[in-house]
Amino acid sequence: MSDTKKIYDNILETIGNTPMIKLNEIAKDIPGQVLAKVEYFNPGHSVKDRMALKMIEDAEARGDLKPGGTIIECTSGNTGMGLALAAIVKGYKLICTLSDKQSKEKMDILRAMGAELYVCPTNVAPEHPESYYSVANRLAAEIPNSFYPYQYDNLSNRAAHYESTGPEIWDQTDGKITHFVVGVGTGGTISGVAKYLKEKNPDVQIWGVDSYGSVFKKYHETGEFDTSEIYSYITEGIGEDILPKNVDFSLIDKFEKVTDRDGALVTRELARKEGLLLGWSAGSAFQAIRQLKHELNEDSVVVVLFHDHGSRYVGKLFNDDWMEERGFLNHKNKMAKDLVDKHRHLPLLIANPNEPIDNVIQRMRKHEVSQLPVFDGNTQVGALDDSKLLQAILEDPNVASKAVKEIMDAPFPEVSPTVELRDLAKKLDKNTGAVLVKFGEDEFHILSRHDLVSALS
Repeated sequence: MSDTKKIYDNILETIGNTPMIKLNEIAKDIPGQVLAKVEYFNPGHSVKDRMALKMIEDAEARGDLKPGGTIIECTSGNTGMGLALAAIVKGYKLICTLSDKQSKEKMDILRAMGAELYVCPTNVAPEHPESYYSVANRLAAEIPNSFYPYQYDNLSNRAAHYESTGPEIWDQTDGKITHFVVGVGTGGTISGVAKYLKEKNPDVQIWGVDSYGSVFKKYHETGEFDTSEIYSYITEGIGEDILPKNVDFSLIDKFEKVTDRDGALVTRELARKEGLLLGWSAGSAFQAIRQLKHELNEDSVVVVLFHDHGSRYVGKLFNDDWMEERGFLNHKNKMAKDLVDKHRHLPLLIANPNEPIDNVIQRMRKHEVSQLPVFDGNTQVGALDDSKLLQAILEDPNVASKAVKEIMDAPFPEVSPTVELRDLAKKLDKNTGAVLVKFGEDEFHILSRHDLVSALS
């Protein structure tokens, strides 16, 4: 379907043709070019819209789904949303089973779209009668005229991506793609896209992103399904404790595992640095690229697929209290402005380049500070700290009568209020004891090495 169509007959016709967006600030240390296939532009805000519609249309063609029927599916939320759109347009009832680790936002959205939900415990084996797989199986057996797509083994899943996502990526990169990176859950996206891309160019590398607690990486490398690899994790949408039929391991060149914490923090970083409000698996996918960047070069064209929208994770990833409770943040204040806010009402203590050094010493003693920026009007021209002053006094007992400009050091680094604390800390070393946070042309506030140590410890 052409993406230039002016009027669509229904919401399902808007699925696909999602944009490719170059990553800039966050990818500046990655060799080559990193492009994001941003799937939240689908109407259900995730990549799963593609396969959900394909599974329903194929079931209709086979006669497995009849008018007035009920669709029953186990989902992490996004497939459920795609199925909900199809059910609304086509007149089906939808029942979704979910694990209790899924975000409340996902559940609320599914209910808003008319789905009936069964929330099941996460920490049970797949064959346990209360697992979300087993509950879906039971409901499908009990409810007449129902269809259970079972996205994990339904090969319409990967066919959807072979038919649409793969060709879009190839066309959008003019066939120059060298690496495709994506989180792996059901396996449909990675396998469908990989099949298409490798038919076009067998040298395209396919990297799957896995979670700690999932079986994929070890199984891919050894052929062993190791139950000791299975344990609880909280990243949503990637990793599994089963081997879905949609995962074609022969098409995947490498799996890389990413921690819950790294995936969560990078998802937040993508929002701040690229303006992309994304789901958890997006952070995991980009973190995998960081972990493997040594395998890239300046000619690399990396396409990373971002599955879904961050609106489904507002109560989790984008909530500082939730992140803090799980140890993902070592501090409440994540950006420079959060530390400055505590004393922003106070004027910045400064020195003038032409005033006597003795004046500055008295000012520092009175206010119990160890460093001062030196300003000429609204421009920072230098800096002083107590170690520099001590050295000057020892070298010249008469230095107190000299002008500040005669002994001042280079100005402190200036940063924006939204710089992350860990990035800010990189600007401090043994010769630089503070930074200035610049809020406007004439508003500055200082953060010392001590402030950063306290915040990050």
